[in-house]
Amino acid sequence: MAEREPVIGIDLGTTNSVVATLQGAAPAVIKSRSGSTLTPSIVALTKTGKTLVGEIAKRQAVTNPESTVYSAKRLIGRKFSAKQTQQAVKNLSYRVETGDHDDIRIRLGDKTLSLPEVSAMVLRELKLDAEAFFGKPVRKAVITVPAYFNDGQRQATKDAGRIAGLEVLRILNEPTAAALAYGFGKNVNGKIAVFDLGGGTFDISVLEVGSGVFDVIATGGDTYLGGEDFDGRVIDWLAADFQKEHSIDLKADRMALQRLKQAAEKAKIELSTARETQLNLPFICTPAGGGGALHLQKTLTREKLEELCADLVARTVTICEQVFAEARVKTIDLKEMILVGGMTRMPRVQDAVKEYFRRDPCRGVHPDEVVALGAAVQADALTNEESDVVLLDVTPQSLGVAIAGGYVRTLIQKNTTVPTSFTEVFNTSRDNQTTVKIMVLQGESDLAHKNELLGEFILTGLRQAKRGEVEVDVTFEINSEGIVSVSARDRETGQQQSIQVTASGGLTEDELKRILDEQADLMLEAKVEEEVKTKQTELKALMKEVTELMPQLTEATRGDEFGQDALRKANKALEVARPAAERGDLVKVTESIDTLTRTISLFKGVLQRIGR
Repeated sequence: MAEREPVIGIDLGTTNSVVATLQGAAPAVIKSRSGSTLTPSIVALTKTGKTLVGEIAKRQAVTNPESTVYSAKRLIGRKFSAKQTQQAVKNLSYRVETGDHDDIRIRLGDKTLSLPEVSAMVLRELKLDAEAFFGKPVRKAVITVPAYFNDGQRQATKDAGRIAGLEVLRILNEPTAAALAYGFGKNVNGKIAVFDLGGGTFDISVLEVGSGVFDVIATGGDTYLGGEDFDGRVIDWLAADFQKEHSIDLKADRMALQRLKQAAEKAKIELSTARETQLNLPFICTPAGGGGALHLQKTLTREKLEELCADLVARTVTICEQVFAEARVKTIDLKEMILVGGMTRMPRVQDAVKEYFRRDPCRGVHPDEVVALGAAVQADALTNEESDVVLLDVTPQSLGVAIAGGYVRTLIQKNTTVPTSFTEVFNTSRDNQTTVKIMVLQGESDLAHKNELLGEFILTGLRQAKRGEVEVDVTFEINSEGIVSVSARDRETGQQQSIQVTASGGLTEDELKRILDEQADLMLEAKVEEEVKTKQTELKALMKEVTELMPQLTEATRGDEFGQDALRKANKALEVARPAAERGDLVKVTESIDTLTRTISLFKGVLQRIGR
């Protein structure tokens, strides 16, 4: 039986990302090459042009704030002109620009990158970690996204996976992934809820679980509600206090802003276990008019943090109330309540959950790792015919088309199980109308302009006739990943037009192809770098084995010319191998591995011949 190709599950997080796989009968996190289970979702470009990813990028963030990108997940798939985007970029230390399609681009030195390109760098790092773990290429993955991500954000995340060299088997909702990890291999039956408050987003999902079937009943959330917002409240508090005292806006200084961000995050984490913490930022700035450097010193108590963030916690509860009303489920009906995401470590968040759900949450899952573990379970289920895991997910937001008068006709309601499709007949809205414009919208408002425009296309060649006489079928299809396709067909002629919806502010297929072509060399370079490290380790092991065998061969073959010749060849091979192992020249390392492998075979042959 052929060995199965390795598959992985990836939690592409706002703050940290995690990669996992199924090992034996259980999912397990794959550690990074540096030994950590978490990889910071941070990308940086140094002044020498070198790209850094993960922990090494995080360590230099304060000294290189303009070229260090964090929280990319909060921006991916969004429009630059959107109000939420403009609000979010105020607390970013790096430069954000608009692209040709009102998408968001990041300026790093003389480079301008799309958000899928930035996220692809993080995904590629996780891919390399997985390849180091398996010792072979990894091509297939399931990647998670917040349940409330719209179609454009899902498409952009899938694009990031493609750029990273991955075949994305499925885009999976994070709360659903957490439920998969929680229920996998257990005899769980009944309704469960997943409360997922991470670094950038909040989701709440209600599921019915039983006999290996995970059926999502309802889901909701806010893609601008997470740990970054809690940090932002502390940043604003510190900056406002400092400006009041010194008339200096620290947020206008990119390096000072980055220091505030790190201090706020650290303080927030400490206050999960302590009642108060000290924030000390010496030499935070030097006034332009002279007078010496200024320092920031503040005490932040848990009570003050809770006061600053009270409305954020309240928003999570309000969303829970809406979702449970839509699901027609009472909290008393739940078998289990699962907390996911780093922000659920905050005592006030835990208290709010207890107060609303009237129960203690499950503490049997790791809040930072459970989503990746669930993604690994789903990846295995999609590639393993023997898997008995069945997942029934839902679309998080309603989908429809714009109609005359500026309204929306909803074709697929939120919380509809996917995959699904629906067709509705529409009529022309004016006399002699020969074309119809299909504007695809996502959202809950009856007014078209208050929803998200996912895409648009035009069906032409309609027969000239009086208003309402020509009929057009409009069909919506949503696949298991929540990605939307829409088609329109003239019922009279059969003429049809269709699109796979992409975000109006996302990458075009041509742009994506260009990026994929451009990344080919970079991926090869990264792969070669990993191959060199692996080969160096292999070479050093062979050098050690040869060195240990040489005394044995020397003693056993005194006076034996064949044995002495083998020793001379071994010494010569070691002389070449030592500098090759240090310099990391792939060609020389590979040649030395071949030479030493043959030398060891020769040694063993000689010893076997003389009976040793």
